[in-house]
Amino acid sequence: MTRRQERGSFVERHGLWSDAQTKAAAEITRRIEAEGIDLVRLSFADQHGILRGKTVVAAEAPGAMRDGIGIASTLLLKDTAHRTVFPVFTAGEDPLVAGMRGAADVLLVADPLSFRVLPWAPGTGWLLCDVHFADGKPVPYSTREVGRRAVAQLATEGYDLVAGLEVEFHVFRLDDPQLRPSDAGQPGTPPSVTLLNKGYQYLTEQRYDALDPVLELIRRDVVKLGLPLRSIEVEYGPSQCEMTFRPGIGIESADWMILFRSAVKQICHRNGYHATFMCRPRLEHMVSSGWHLHQSLRERKSGRNAFVAGGGDILSPLARHYLAGLIDHAAAATAFTTPTINGYKRYVPYALAPDRATWGHDNRGVMIRVVGQPGDPATHLENRAGEPAANPYLYLAAQILCGLDGMARRLDPGPSADAPYEAAATPLPRTLDEALAALAQDACLRAGLGEGFVAYYLRLKAAELARFHQTVTDWEQREYFEIF
Repeated sequence: MTRRQERGSFVERHGLWSDAQTKAAAEITRRIEAEGIDLVRLSFADQHGILRGKTVVAAEAPGAMRDGIGIASTLLLKDTAHRTVFPVFTAGEDPLVAGMRGAADVLLVADPLSFRVLPWAPGTGWLLCDVHFADGKPVPYSTREVGRRAVAQLATEGYDLVAGLEVEFHVFRLDDPQLRPSDAGQPGTPPSVTLLNKGYQYLTEQRYDALDPVLELIRRDVVKLGLPLRSIEVEYGPSQCEMTFRPGIGIESADWMILFRSAVKQICHRNGYHATFMCRPRLEHMVSSGWHLHQSLRERKSGRNAFVAGGGDILSPLARHYLAGLIDHAAAATAFTTPTINGYKRYVPYALAPDRATWGHDNRGVMIRVVGQPGDPATHLENRAGEPAANPYLYLAAQILCGLDGMARRLDPGPSADAPYEAAATPLPRTLDEALAALAQDACLRAGLGEGFVAYYLRLKAAELARFHQTVTDWEQREYFEIF
């Protein structure tokens, strides 16, 4: 017996798997051999909701699952240009990088229940991972863990989150990937693309058929992955489409969103297309994309939708309190629903996107749209503030924490906004700077996410903003270069 066998695997020593996960790990080992799988990708969702990780050959996969696989901790310290924001090689101890000095390793620990075979990558399996320190403790900046903690907090109140995805994105024909050495950088030159349709004929079959060849590629492989796709739509703008999914429980829908975004981009790239979940691409005639998050609470004991009201009301008192929490903390939560500088270009009036913290019944101009009728078991709230580039774990966590605060304080959401762009309501932040300032002042989210996590997130985003503010833009060049 080896020394490793005597002391048990990393997963066993720290009790990181449930019985169901242990059973699933054994099944994965069997499938790798039976199905001729050559490679397994072990991936985790980073702070921006981007998948990172390592790929192992099939023979190493069982050991990598049991003992984890090391990655540089700086992967958790990077901004959206992949630049490390936090100093890890300097003197002095920055408390925000405790356990990460010197770019020390952290461990990816696979969730065996997440295993899938990737239809577009022959002989390749895939596992979603959590991130742990060498002592077995979860890394506090692992956003999947942040989402899991919020779900657990909701469970202590007797409820599960039920969340459904409605995701808009753009797909273009890839003309030039811009791979010349001069195009490299942090970030590099974006690809050159061509439209697949001219847009504006919202939901017309003709426009849909123009996108069908690539949408069928995506649909086929998304279904093979086991993601619960419900509908495929051609959206309003050129080369813009939307896909929706059936509701999931807890962080399930966040896991789906992480895999869906990555799958769409990989499928498209392999077939000569470019897909982007950027809110508003800098191309002529583009229309902003949103991510509408549908949500309700399910009573854990009865399985009943806790948002359904009795009598002639649409929302139960609990649902109104939850809704009021979303309204009350809207500005701060926007730092998670809309975490990019670009996403704030979408908040304009009369554009099917919210510009202030409002709610209304079946109104697509408000921030929170109430969907359902009195007694409807599918009654739920639709948050229309999000952008498709948001980290889904942080998006969900922020919704839960704000809703719980509304429930705890028994807040009232006030009257519905039948004219949402004229309502006397708190404006949503107009920039990421404003959203981060609101987050810094929000006691509910600081307590729920942890002071350390919020400080970490604010510093990451501050670095992104600093680079933006130091960059001379095309707008400045056109505005000032000649006249002055």
